[in-house]
Amino acid sequence: MKYYLNRSILLFFSLFFSLVSMAQSFKIKGNVIDKETKEPIEFATIAIVGSTQATKTDELGNFEFSLPNKNVKVRVSYVGYPSQDLDLSSGKTYFSIALAAENEIAEVIIKKPRLKYSNKNNPAVELIRQVIDHRDQNRLTGQDFVEFEQYEKISLGLSNLSEKFVNKKAFKNYQFLFQKQSDSTSTYVLPAYMEEKVSKVYYRNDPKKTKQYIIAEQKAEFDPKFVDNEGLANYFNKLYDKVDIYDNNITLLTNQFLSPIANSAPTFYRYYITDTIKTSKSYLVELSFFPRSKGDFLFQGKLYVTLDGQYAVQGTKMKVSEDINLNFVRDLNIELTFEKDNINKYFLSRSALGIDFALTGKGKGVQGNRVVYYKDYVNGMHRPDSLYAGAEVEKIIEKAPATNQRQYWAGLRQAPLTNQEKAIYQNIDSLQTMPSFRRFMDVAALILSGYKQAGPVEIGPVNTFYSYNPVEGLRLRIGGRTTEQLSTRFFSEAYAAYGFEDKKWKYFVSGTYSINNKSVYKFPQHYIRASYQHDTKIPGQNLEFIQEDNVLLSFKRGENKSYLYNDTYKIEYKAEFGNHFSINAGLTKWKQTPAGVIRYQIIPEMGDPTIINEVNTTEANIGFRWAPKEQYYQGKLYRTPIYNEYPIFTFNYTAGIKGALDGEYNYHNFTAGVFKRVYLSQFGYADVNLDGTYILGDNIAYPLLTLHRANQTYAYQLQSYNLMNFMEFISDHHASINVQYYMNGFILNKLPLIKKLQLREVFSFKGLYGGLRDQNNPTYNRDLFAWQRNIDNEISSFTFGDKPYMEASVGLGNIFKVLRVDYVKRLNYLNQPNVSDWGIRARIKVDF
Repeated sequence: MKYYLNRSILLFFSLFFSLVSMAQSFKIKGNVIDKETKEPIEFATIAIVGSTQATKTDELGNFEFSLPNKNVKVRVSYVGYPSQDLDLSSGKTYFSIALAAENEIAEVIIKKPRLKYSNKNNPAVELIRQVIDHRDQNRLTGQDFVEFEQYEKISLGLSNLSEKFVNKKAFKNYQFLFQKQSDSTSTYVLPAYMEEKVSKVYYRNDPKKTKQYIIAEQKAEFDPKFVDNEGLANYFNKLYDKVDIYDNNITLLTNQFLSPIANSAPTFYRYYITDTIKTSKSYLVELSFFPRSKGDFLFQGKLYVTLDGQYAVQGTKMKVSEDINLNFVRDLNIELTFEKDNINKYFLSRSALGIDFALTGKGKGVQGNRVVYYKDYVNGMHRPDSLYAGAEVEKIIEKAPATNQRQYWAGLRQAPLTNQEKAIYQNIDSLQTMPSFRRFMDVAALILSGYKQAGPVEIGPVNTFYSYNPVEGLRLRIGGRTTEQLSTRFFSEAYAAYGFEDKKWKYFVSGTYSINNKSVYKFPQHYIRASYQHDTKIPGQNLEFIQEDNVLLSFKRGENKSYLYNDTYKIEYKAEFGNHFSINAGLTKWKQTPAGVIRYQIIPEMGDPTIINEVNTTEANIGFRWAPKEQYYQGKLYRTPIYNEYPIFTFNYTAGIKGALDGEYNYHNFTAGVFKRVYLSQFGYADVNLDGTYILGDNIAYPLLTLHRANQTYAYQLQSYNLMNFMEFISDHHASINVQYYMNGFILNKLPLIKKLQLREVFSFKGLYGGLRDQNNPTYNRDLFAWQRNIDNEISSFTFGDKPYMEASVGLGNIFKVLRVDYVKRLNYLNQPNVSDWGIRARIKVDF
C-alpha cells in the first residue's frame, strides 16, 4: 500500500506540474513585412534571446512559434534591418511586424551621381575584387569533402487574377481552385503545379564528383495521356535552375546572366558601399550593385560581404532590370542566405528564386517559385569511393508509410508549405475527375500536339491531313496510333494517303514491342519495331520536328519536282540508358522508284541511254548517341531538346549488302557529328554543329551517296542549306560546319528608340566541303547513273570543286516575341542553274 501511495503522489505532482507548464506556455503567430514596400520578408529569424530556440518566416512572411512562457524575450531580425523585440506583456498572440531597412539605397544609387563613376581608387571595387580573389576558397567546389541534406520545392500558379475574372460563368465549377493572393489585395491566384524533392548530396574535390541521392520526391501530376509530366518537370527545373553566385555566369530562363562577383564583373557593374552592419559575430558590408548598361543581361541588388578575413558572401538580394530584353518575364527575384559550417566556412543555407511570367506588364500571369533549403552541412568528412560511383543523380526513394503520407513529408520538409502550396496536390487530383477539365485537356492536346484522343487510339497528326506537291497534287492523309491504354507492351501506328494528281495510294504500318514494358514515346526507350512504308520522298531532305507532308511545307521555291517513290521494309532495335547513351541498330530493304523529273539512266559514250526503273538496296546499320545530362520535353511526335552546355555526340555505320534481299550494291557509310552550345556570357550564345561522312565502296550510284540537305521552302531550316536546291550537291566524303550565333540584343539594346522594339541579332554561317572519288563520279565513270537533270534538260546535280559551298545570314529575332527573319546570302557556286544568290527566310522561335 505504501508503494502504491508513493506512486500515486508522484503521478499527481507530475500531472500538476505538467498542467502548470502547459498553462504557462503558449504559441504566437505573425507576419513580417518590409515597412516601405509592404512586401513579405521571408526567412526572417524569430528567436528567444539567450536561447537556441528559433524559427523562420515562410515565403509569405508568416511564422508560428511556441514559447515556454510569457517571460521570455523574443526578437525578430533579418540581415539589412534593425532587430525588433516583441511585447509579450499584453498577452496578444498575433504580431504584425514591419521592419524598416537600415538604409534606402534608392536615394544613393538610382539617382545617377553627378561625379563620373570610376573603378580606380573606388573602395567598393577594391572590396569586390577581394571577394573575387577569395571566391574559390569560399565556394563549395573549393572544399575537399562536403555533404548536406537538401530540400527543394518548385511551385507555379496563375497570378494577379481579378475578382471579375474568377467569377466568370466558365469557372463556376472551379471556384475551389482560386485563392486570395494576400489578405491586403483583391486579386486571386490559381495554384497549378507543385514538385518537392529531398536529397542527400555528397561532393568530392579530387577527383571532382557530385553525387545526389534522391530519398523522397512527389509532384502534382496530370494525366499522362495529355502531358509528359517528366518532361514538364525537366522544363521547369531548367527555367528555375540552380543559382550559384560563385559561378561566373548564372543560367536562368535559357539565358546566362553575369554574376556580380564574376572575374569580369567590375567591367560591367557599378558598385557602391551603402552600409556597414554589426552582427553578433562580425561586421558585414552592404554592397549595392547596378549594371553599367541597363539592357545587358545583368543583375541589380545588394551583397552582404563578411569582414572576417574570408570576404565571403553571407547574403544577397538581386533582380533583373526592367529594361532587359527578356521575354514574358514581369519580375525576377533571387535571395541567397549563407551560414557558417563546422569549420567556419560559409555554406548556402537557403536559395529562393521567384519569377513572374506575363504577356504584358499588367494583368494575369504565372508566378513561380523555387526554394531550396540546406541543413546538416558537414565539411571535411572523407567518404569511400563507392559512395560516388555511378550516375551523378540516383534515386533511392525511401518508402513512405501508406497511411500517413502527410506526416511523413511534414517531417522531411525544412520549412512548411504555404496554404496555396498545400492545396495544389488535392486540386490537381480533383481536376482529373472533372469531365469538363478532361475535355479542355483533350482540345489543348489536339491544338498543341496534333493528335485527337479516341479511347486507346490517337488520331493524327492533323497538320498532315492536307498537303500539296507537284507530283501528287492535292494529298489527303488519315492516320493514328495506339496508346498505353491499349497496351504498354505493343504499339502500332499506321496511315493512308492519296494523291489526286498521280492517283496513287501511299501507306505506312508499324508494330513495336516495348522490351521494358514502358511507352515507346518516353525515356528510356527500349524496343523492337517492324515497319513497312510506301510513300513519296524528296531525296536529301531530312527534317527535324516536322513531317515532310506537313501542310506548311506545301509552298516551295524554284523547280520542285525531284521525287522518289520509296518502298521500305525495316526492322529496328533501340536502347537508351540512364546516362543518355543510346544504341540503335536495324536492317532495311529499300526500293527507290524515280518520280517527277528524276531519271535513273546510264549514258554510255556510244549508243542509247539505259533507263533504270528502280534501285534496290539492303542495309544493316548501327548507331550510337551520347548526350550527357540531356533534358527535353517529350511531345506526341518529337522530343523538344532543352539545351545545356554539354556536347552531343553521334556516330552511325551503315553497310550495303549486295545479293541479300535483292540488294544491288556493297558499300560502307561512316557518319559522325557533334553539337555544342557555346555560352558567351553577355555576348549571347552560339550553337555549333560539326559533322562528316566517308563512304567506302566503288561504282556506287549517286542515290546511295550523300545528297546534302537542301531547303526550297521559305522557312529558315537550322540544319539545311537554305539556298541550296534539292539534289544539287552529292559526295562520298564531306565535312561541314554550321554556326548559329544568337547575340540576344547586345548591340540593338544600346541603340536609342530601336531598343524599345526588343529585337535580337542573329548571325549564321554554314560551310560544306567534300567530293567524289573518280570511281563514284559519273563524269569519269560512264557505268554509273548520269548526273541528274532538271526540266530544261540541264545538269542540276554536282559535286564540289576546289572550294566549299558556303552561305551566311544576318537576321532579326524576337519580332513580336515569336518571329525570326533572316537575309540569307549564298557566297559561291552561283553559276549553277536555277540558284538564287540571296533570299529572305522566316522561322518561328519562341524563347525567353
